[in-house]
Amino acid sequence: MDKRLLDILCCPVSKTPVRPLSKRELDTLNDAIAAGKVDSVAGVAVRERIAEALITIDGKVIYRIEDGIPVMLPEEGIGTTQFADFPTA
Repeated sequence: MDKRLLDILCCPVSKTPVRPLSKRELDTLNDAIAAGKVDSVAGVAVRERIAEALITIDGKVIYRIEDGIPVMLPEEGIGTTQFADFPTA
């Protein structure tokens, strides 16, 4: 992702800056998705593996990236509180 774009992106709700999800975090997320244990903030089950994502620097919300475009819609976010031990970069 372009560093200039990353520098201006933030969570649309909390205005917290975001960073790319690490491989370890992404693997944990995709394992939980495969197990059927992930819901979006809107309560909709996430069923598709995520190839790339951003996470708020406080580690609370994940936003997926589709075709190089961050999906920064509040209802599309994935809260990390639903994971027992979500790793941090």
